[in-house]
Order: sequence, then C-alpha cells, then structure tokens
Amino acid sequence: MRILLVVYDNESYVHWFPQGLAYIAAVLREKGYDVDIYSQDLHHWPDEHLTRFLDDNVYDVVGISVIAGYYQYAKLLGLSEAINRSKNRPTYIIGGYGPTPDPAYFMEKTGADVVVMGEGEVTTVELFEALENKQSLAAIFGVAWRDGNTIHVNPRRGVIEEIDDISWPAYDLFPVEYYRLMREPGADTTDFLLPMMSGRGCTFKCTFCYRMDPGFRPRGTESIIEEMKYLQSDYDISYVVFSDDLLMCSTPRTVEICEAIIKSGLKIKWNCSGRLNYAKPDVLKLMKEAGCVFINYGIESVDNEVLKNMKKGLNYNQIVAGVEATRDLGIYAGLNIIFGNPGDNPTTLQESVEFLKEYNDGGQQRTIRPVTPYPGSPLYFEAINLGLLKDTRDFYEEKHVNSDLLAINFTDLSDDDFHAHLADANTQLAESYYADKLAQTKDVIHNLYYEKDASFRGFRTT
Repeated sequence: MRILLVVYDNESYVHWFPQGLAYIAAVLREKGYDVDIYSQDLHHWPDEHLTRFLDDNVYDVVGISVIAGYYQYAKLLGLSEAINRSKNRPTYIIGGYGPTPDPAYFMEKTGADVVVMGEGEVTTVELFEALENKQSLAAIFGVAWRDGNTIHVNPRRGVIEEIDDISWPAYDLFPVEYYRLMREPGADTTDFLLPMMSGRGCTFKCTFCYRMDPGFRPRGTESIIEEMKYLQSDYDISYVVFSDDLLMCSTPRTVEICEAIIKSGLKIKWNCSGRLNYAKPDVLKLMKEAGCVFINYGIESVDNEVLKNMKKGLNYNQIVAGVEATRDLGIYAGLNIIFGNPGDNPTTLQESVEFLKEYNDGGQQRTIRPVTPYPGSPLYFEAINLGLLKDTRDFYEEKHVNSDLLAINFTDLSDDDFHAHLADANTQLAESYYADKLAQTKDVIHNLYYEKDASFRGFRTT
C-alpha cells in the first residue's frame, strides 16, 4: 500500500515539526508500507496543488491530522475538497484532537472515509491491516468509518500505557533542515531546534483543555536521553523543545529528567511546559544546570476564584513565587493568560494585565486571548448546559471564527464590552512591551556610539 500523509500549511514562515504524523509514519513504515510526506507547509502550495498531485501520483490512502481550532478546521475543509476532487481519490483518513470529539460531524464535513480517534499508533496499524485485506472495520476500537451513507462510530480505544514501546518519529521522512529553524526564547541565532516528547498525558484536568486522555504516561529517561543524543548527532539539534502537555508533572519526575540529562553529559538547551506549584528554587536550579532556558507556564488567571472555577490547581501566591524564582535564576518564563472563564470580569482582567506588565521578562510578547470551549473539553459541555452553544456544528460554523475573538461569553459583559476590555488590555500590554524594547534599543545605540561597542552586529530583529 502507498500512503500519503499531508502536512498542512498554517502560513508560518517556519512551521512546527509535525510530530503526530511523524509517529504514525514510523509505525506504518515498520509494517512495510510505503509512506510519502506531502509538505504543504514547507512549499506553501495552494490546496488545489494537492488535487493535481493526487491526479499524477496514485496512492491507496491519504491522511491528515489536525488539532482543534478555527484555522485548522478551515484548512481541513479546503484540503478535503482538494482530495475529493482528485480523479484518483484514495481512501481518506483524518485524525487528531480536532475530529476526535465528534468524528461523525467531521466525516460529514470532509467526506473522509475513516476517523482515527485519540492516540493513533496502535489503532492505525490495525486499521491498515484491515484496509489492505479488505476486511470490515467494525471490530477496530478507536475508529469511525463510513459504510455507504452510514457512519459508524466504534468504541474508543484506551491510551497507550507503555510509551517506550512507541517508535520514535520518522524524522528522516521529513525536511528536518527546515523545521529546525524554528525559534524559541533563549535560542541563539546559531541554534537548531526541534520538539520531542518526554511523556504523554497530564496529571491535571483544567476545564478548558480538550486534550483529555486520562492519566500521565512518562517515557523512561534512558529513552529520552537516547533520542536527544540522536537528534544532536544526526541533525545537529542544539535546543530541544519538550512538547509534552506537561513535563513538570511532579517534582520527582522533573528532577529525574534533569539528573539524567546532567549525568549523560549532554550539552544541550531545552524548554518545556511547567507548573508553578512545582517551580521551587531547588528544582529550577537543577533544571537550569541541565540546560533549561525557558519554561512555558499556563497561568490562565491571577484571580483565585477564577483559578478554582477552571480547576487549575493553582493559587496566586504559588504563581508569584514560581515566576519570581524562575526569573531570579535567569530562565525565561512564558506567562500565558486567558480571559472569559466563569468568574472573570474587568477587574480580574486588569489584574492579569498588571501581572504581565510586572513580570514579563521580554522573552515573548504576551497578549491575553478569550477562553475557547473546544469540543471535548469540560467547558464545552458547560457551554451546552448553559444554553450558550448547541453542538460541534454550532461551534465551528457559527461561534469560533478566530482565536482572538469571543466564541462563547461566560461573563456578565456584553460581547461588545468584552472585546472593548480585551482591546484595552492588549493595548496596555503592547505599549509596555514596546516601551521596554525601545529602552533596550536606546541602550544599544548609546553603547555603540558613546562606548564604541565593536561587538555590535547591526539593528536586527530576531
């Protein structure tokens, strides 16, 4: 069987390495299938190019994976239309966080033949064996499938417990020389970056999160170190972005990974998603010693009542203590805040603005976005129970038109007032950020012309 996996273009200059597809490509290739990658992201091909490509190249299966979001949804529809127009249309499979909560709706909108729900490595192998042998898909857990005009949704498959049993992503099938040009805080211009995973799942259950596979499943540190060494030796990667839902899932786990990196002798930078209740000075010091240069914190709010409503498992004192400890050690801190959760109001929003202005270290320009109840999240079902949302169709076709615009209003503000307050908040943050950048630029100019700084390399954006 010949398989084409499509990496969609999100219009970025440099895209994130498509880890999900790379994992699927690895397990399919191990089973002897011929796997090709269609890199729309690298080439910025228009969607109609895929139609011509499929017309000129015969494949048995074409697959696309997307996360939830208005842009990803729109891209999926466009690419689906391109696939369905092909005179050699293959069996069409979709997967990812986007289609998983409501596969029947996504099959209706895309014309796809099969949806792989949840983690796909085991399910995909069984699916392709059935397709190759022209067997029914009725007994395969984790798929929805089309039989004529009827859509069947099979029971979900449990998560993969032994993460170390999963093959590494098929890096060699993808243009790594392109993906490694991505930038993250703390990266030098000569660094090459690539994401990898140290585990799957999360120990917390925030109401707005649509990645709701149960439990946390860590990789063994030996496997993690081995993959980091491979990326460094084969692709010159000098900065690893741990793309887990949450690397800092506990203090012992964080310490275990850091000690393994230090013991290995690896000289490599890395960053991760973190939890501020685990961001203690001794842990952060160890992380820095192991090469950590940036921790991306999901703060979401600095109001204790709102944090409680979203089941964040944090409080304001923990947030301040963790951010200050991170900053004191010289590690960049990503400070992510959303607005519009139950309990939010103009006062809680302004508190968030003042927090970001005080603690942002310049590593990233921060903005505050409205909370979005993505299908599958507890907040999505709360919106339905409150009569604010009907279903997945209502979400994608009527409500969620942009990630920076209100989809569902859980506050007492009118929609117009909500956006006005958000506009003011982000204006304040922009003014603060660019004031800092202007001050830094003035310092550079002073040092150049008055101190004769010969190390100056030009006024450049990074």
